[in-house]
Amino acid sequence: MFSSNELGAIRIAIAFLTLAPFAIIHIRQVEPHRWKYLLGSGLLGNLFPAFLFAYAETQLASGLAGVLNSLTALFTLLVGAMFFQQAITWMRMLGIIIGIAGTAILIFSGGDTNMDNTFYGIYIVIATICYGGSVNIIKHRLQGMKPLVMSSMALLTVGPLAIVYMFTTDTVYKLQHTPGAWEAFMYIAILAVFSTAVGLVLFNKLIHMSTTLFASSSTYLIPIVALMWGVLDGEVIHLWHYVGMIIILAGVFIVNRAK
Repeated sequence: MFSSNELGAIRIAIAFLTLAPFAIIHIRQVEPHRWKYLLGSGLLGNLFPAFLFAYAETQLASGLAGVLNSLTALFTLLVGAMFFQQAITWMRMLGIIIGIAGTAILIFSGGDTNMDNTFYGIYIVIATICYGGSVNIIKHRLQGMKPLVMSSMALLTVGPLAIVYMFTTDTVYKLQHTPGAWEAFMYIAILAVFSTAVGLVLFNKLIHMSTTLFASSSTYLIPIVALMWGVLDGEVIHLWHYVGMIIILAGVFIVNRAK
């Protein structure tokens, strides 16, 4: 129906339009020096991951993508240590190494699936690195902004780009001529409104209320939900996939528990 790039563009465009009224109301409250950080958050936390996840899941099971998404907590710590002077202990470093080992097992354990397809997990890993950068920008450079204002402004910096790109694709043509296109569009809209727009506001609120690691640990829940939906959708999960999942979650757990 829609290509992965079309899906990513539609998702960001609808999320932007959902929060656009709040952006218009509060745009004068944004200090000029904050815009570069809002753009960074919009690109790393929304635009890039939307396209990366959509492309990866053309070949990768959604359950595996959900587990790989838990790496966000590890990369939040790494990015914080590298660029934001956050402390990193040997215990947390151990957790990172374990998490990376689990990721390698998960990506390269093809089982009965096409081994080439497992490499699509790398796109999810890149997306989680982007998330780690965005979380740190929000916590260390956008502290003090209300979550609703911050979320709407971040989408304001990337939403127009997504809309312009969307009109260079076959999206409009498909909506006019392809049977079932509007139904698919409706499901993307639900994803955009609740997972991207509303989810972004709630996640930014959580970041402000806690530490970056605690907030990024919400990705613990994603593998469970993703695997449940994947199994219900008939996706096949192999033994080594489970091994990789357990190792990843163990690494994230150690990172978050370590002092």
